[in-house]
Amino acid sequence: MAVIGAGIAGLAAARSLSRAGLSVVVFDKGRGPGGRTSTRRAEPVSFDHGAQYFTARDERFRAAVATWTEAGLVAPWKGRIATLGSAGSASTSGSVERLVGVPGMNAVAKHLARGLDVRCGVRVAALAERSAAGWVLRSSEGDALGEFAQVLLTVPGPQAAELLPATTPLAATAAAVEMSACSAALLTFDGAWDLPFDGAFVEGRALAWVARNSSKPGRPPGEAWVLHTNPAWSLEHWDDEPSSQIAALLAELERLAGRPAPPVVASDLHRWRYAVATDPLDAGCLVDSQRGLVLAGDWCQGNRVEGAWLSGVAAADRLRGDAVD
Repeated sequence: MAVIGAGIAGLAAARSLSRAGLSVVVFDKGRGPGGRTSTRRAEPVSFDHGAQYFTARDERFRAAVATWTEAGLVAPWKGRIATLGSAGSASTSGSVERLVGVPGMNAVAKHLARGLDVRCGVRVAALAERSAAGWVLRSSEGDALGEFAQVLLTVPGPQAAELLPATTPLAATAAAVEMSACSAALLTFDGAWDLPFDGAFVEGRALAWVARNSSKPGRPPGEAWVLHTNPAWSLEHWDDEPSSQIAALLAELERLAGRPAPPVVASDLHRWRYAVATDPLDAGCLVDSQRGLVLAGDWCQGNRVEGAWLSGVAAADRLRGDAVD
């Protein structure tokens, strides 16, 4: 079996399939596993530039989280969480338990990938029409990556639609999933920024969320912040120079917070073209048993990290059943 995408959904599925004794190869275009739970190192600090934290509600996911916590891979983030708007900031910490990977959000993905055949830096560009032996996967360089009886795609819906052949009804379903964009500004400051919160949901023209990444457990010292844009601003300024976007986002945060930031010593920008589904499905996974194709991902199960894991597990269950049949 082939799994395209080494995020939480793809790795949860691959791990389950491997434990069942099935042969699985995972392909991912990135430099390492994680997907949108990736962590970027920028010495001496680090940034969780995708998913900021996760929650655990489903009993099955809570059981998995308990094992990760016991292994030191997950811990609660006890940061001060607020809402931030024109009227200033107000605490919203409440009783929600926000969990993070340790020492970065990619810790869980790295754990799930351990012992699996994960091939990073490989962009799957095509699924050749199914033959008697299965699907032939080809890379963006045109190289054959192997033949696989079944293929699980855990990339965002629009990207899955580009890879799927028109002969499967899954292609139209995936193409119809609308996903919003997000830009992430990664800022390192010279000294602490004295703000009354460590994370905030922002009601601004450009910003949707900000976080003091260095306030999360297990992170290296240093004043490191992640600033996420809202979908409308992201698309409007998608092609703007990174420096221009970063300056605009920092200026808005300073204005809303009412305090100037310390000097910036380093900055970067990451663009997430397919950050989150605007109207996610509640299907677990999507299956074309006749052609040996399955789709999974957070967009198939209500968004969020928990949804990605549950979707991956559901996909593995279906693939195991089809393999037995």
